[in-house]
Amino acid sequence: MTAEAVAPTVRERPVSTWTGWGQWLALATMTIDHLSRYVLPAGWELGWAGSSLGRIAFPLFAAMVAWHGLFNTRNPLCYARRILVIGLTAQLPYMLMPRASDAFILNVCFTLALGLAWGAWLRELLARHRSGSLGSAWAGLGLATTLAVWYLLGEWVEYGHRGLLLIPLFMLALHHLHNAGDSLAERLAAVAMAVPLLVVAGLMNSSDMAKSFTVATCLTVLWLAAGAHRLARDVPVAMPRRLWLAWYPSHFALIALWLWTSGGALG
Repeated sequence: MTAEAVAPTVRERPVSTWTGWGQWLALATMTIDHLSRYVLPAGWELGWAGSSLGRIAFPLFAAMVAWHGLFNTRNPLCYARRILVIGLTAQLPYMLMPRASDAFILNVCFTLALGLAWGAWLRELLARHRSGSLGSAWAGLGLATTLAVWYLLGEWVEYGHRGLLLIPLFMLALHHLHNAGDSLAERLAAVAMAVPLLVVAGLMNSSDMAKSFTVATCLTVLWLAAGAHRLARDVPVAMPRRLWLAWYPSHFALIALWLWTSGGALG
């Protein structure tokens, strides 16, 4: 038997052209959600837009962060820090949005950055444990520490505990779906790894409509990871990098300015 016959199959890095479409869709659905929530008059009865199209944004952002953290960056922690910078820039205008509660909450960029850092650290922890460089006791202690941090941070970030879980679960599911072999057992095992993600996605919202859009977004990304990413063509107009980095804090600042000039309540 030759060396080639016994060597494990190395999967090529998946193409990421779908994320070009995802960027435009994520910004559009996020903006629709925030406009319907903070800007447009309640009498227009457009709350359905936030409960449907608006529920695409967060799982799509989480999916793209997980995808890039897995396949397109050598240092996920540096990527997480860049997201954190956007979150710090956006926090003040985010805090000016009208809210039902006065509780201090960190914006969604903190959720994404912390979720990515947690997912990357868990992957490294498991890899070291499997290689034998980390004993079971230390691995258990590390896992217990991350769970404690997750429990504490979940009270302070947008989308809470379930939001923090989404990126690590996306990373788990995307990795196994992309690397699964052709046998039925491997495919079934990969699908099983996606179940926790779908359960958490289904628990994230209160209305059935919102749950449906969130779960459907997650299912679409899982389908891409299973091989459909090859079908995605380049987006006709690529997202300008400056627009991608600036839109989240800028659109909150514009909404805050609109509410202030129109006499709307801030805080």
